[in-house]
Amino acid sequence: MDDVVSPAGILPAAARRFGDKPALVTAARTLTFRELDVESDRVAAGLAARGIRPGQPVSLYTQNRWEWVIAYHGALKAGAVVNPVNVMLTPEELAYVLRDCRSAAVFTSAQQAAGVVELARDLPGPCAVVAFGDAPKGAVGFTELLGSDGSVPEVQIDPAGPSTIGYTSGTTGHPKGAVQSHRAVLLNCAHTATMHGRTAADVVVTALPAPHVYGNVVINSIFMVGGTVVLMERFAPAEALTLIAEHRATMFEGVPAMYATMLADPSLPGTDLSSLTRCTVGGQTMPVSTMQRWQERSGAPLIELWGMTEIAGLGTTHALHAPPVLGSIGVSLPGLQVRIADLADVTRDAPYGEPGELMVRGPLVMLGYHNRPEATAETIEPDGWLHTGDIATMSDTGHVFVVDRRKDMINSAGYNVYPAEIERVLAAHPAVAMVAAGPVPDPVKGELACAYVVLAPGATATDEELIEFAGRSLAAYKRPRLVRFVDDLPKTSTGKIMRRELLKQFSA
Repeated sequence: MDDVVSPAGILPAAARRFGDKPALVTAARTLTFRELDVESDRVAAGLAARGIRPGQPVSLYTQNRWEWVIAYHGALKAGAVVNPVNVMLTPEELAYVLRDCRSAAVFTSAQQAAGVVELARDLPGPCAVVAFGDAPKGAVGFTELLGSDGSVPEVQIDPAGPSTIGYTSGTTGHPKGAVQSHRAVLLNCAHTATMHGRTAADVVVTALPAPHVYGNVVINSIFMVGGTVVLMERFAPAEALTLIAEHRATMFEGVPAMYATMLADPSLPGTDLSSLTRCTVGGQTMPVSTMQRWQERSGAPLIELWGMTEIAGLGTTHALHAPPVLGSIGVSLPGLQVRIADLADVTRDAPYGEPGELMVRGPLVMLGYHNRPEATAETIEPDGWLHTGDIATMSDTGHVFVVDRRKDMINSAGYNVYPAEIERVLAAHPAVAMVAAGPVPDPVKGELACAYVVLAPGATATDEELIEFAGRSLAAYKRPRLVRFVDDLPKTSTGKIMRRELLKQFSA
């Protein structure tokens, strides 16, 4: 599509090709490709009129909404470096991110704007606050920004230069800002569109947060090919099912917990899912039994994928027309090298089928962590291989199978127990809607595996029954020793289950 060298060129190219075709559908507004392009031009002009210079970070801190998409593309057109911020961050965490990247402007909701204005006063440099809606004192209204006099700045974009600073979740200490190049973001969208066979005929329903790399790739890969994105503000299973049927969606894209809750939703039996041609799932390992249930109900293949902030989105997935390999995260995207490193010696490859650390190298890898050279050196080897922190195996066909996150591993009496193995087995029990596993302290064995279970509506089960069920498929040392029944599981803004929060909740 044209000579696009940056994600800033996605909308102009799509507007030339698809014009007045619907591009983005939200509860508040539907916009065509031409409207998205024109409105984002106005954002770029407004930012330039307020002194935002090329290379300065511009932050986006709000739930999914049509204005977020326009602000993202407008900031890129102005030559700014986009800083998508997780809306679940606390004011203290937000202040750290804005200070660390030296944000020059923040787009946020009217409800959050007053608090952001207060934070901005303590930042080391000027930071404009733009509110979607009524602007409090000290902020600029989004409508006012769009009405600014001026033209879109002429910006020369270096494809190898910084496009985005995406902050990691920061499970320990402060989050780190992964600096992604224009080339990495653009290639990720293009290769994802190719692998999944995306076309102008596609209608995608998604509730993935736009600030997350998975959500960003879903939106922009569809824009690249002229498809339509139906964007939910936040995920709700019944609403998602309704939107799939109402818009005759060809794709739904989400994380495992979204599929689990849709399968358990009372409205599912009466929902028409016949328009779906394929779905995607990423973010965490997903039990094969749950995948099979969704495929049987929807009639559409469920394509697994894997990615991370440090590679601007996806790293592996399945080609649409390749033979399915359930339980695998697929093969590497074009141009990205993938290997499984020996856990004791990163310079050696683990044998086929043996667990090791998943490592990647190539043009999708981040430029580094913003102002964190030591952290960058710890994560990227001198020869360019990026540590992902995931334990995985690889087959002789190049398919990768994630075992679990290295830091989530349970050490019980010297044995390594992976929570994902327990979750995959228990998810197959008919009474289980969702399950997460994690460690609990034990004076003898150090740690024991505990399963946290959300029962399916109307279902019953005992802890003894579930432990016995797991024992049919798992070695004795892998079986959960405890089962705790819960109403829900703590999740991130993307819907990923936060295992570490479970122990905190029961220890409080």
